[in-house]
Amino acid sequence: MEKRHFSLEMRENNKLTRAFQVIFGFLCIAIAIYWLIYNFTSVQSDKTLWITVAFLTGFGGYLIWSGLGYAYKFVEFMENRIRIRKNSFLPAVELKSEDIEKIEVFPLKVTISRKSSAKILIRFGIGNVERIEQVKDEFTKFASDHNISFELQNEM
Repeated sequence: MEKRHFSLEMRENNKLTRAFQVIFGFLCIAIAIYWLIYNFTSVQSDKTLWITVAFLTGFGGYLIWSGLGYAYKFVEFMENRIRIRKNSFLPAVELKSEDIEKIEVFPLKVTISRKSSAKILIRFGIGNVERIEQVKDEFTKFASDHNISFELQNEM
């Protein structure tokens, strides 16, 4: 079984869009530094200055992180394991087939019950129905290939 990779992003960003994200991120951080230096020397620093600087720095950092491709969400199926990254900030979770107890496939989500720890919930949204069906079919195929109990649910 070859590696099958599915994006969980609502839309795919091209290289030009990602380059603009990085540039705009650096611009936001530069404006935050300028704002800090200019207002720190001219006016008494107050809460709004620090909130503005924190917001611009955080937003700029996220844009750079996203533009460089580190915020990419995906599901990846390999020979005997699944890699899932469902959050932009957290690292990918790798699940081996022997660690999975049950897979429940709902119309807009998939729940993976593990033998040793908490469940993993993957929400799809309503964006790309074709891709959602492909991912759900791949989960079903993975469960049947590895003798994992699975249920197809019709309601949320």
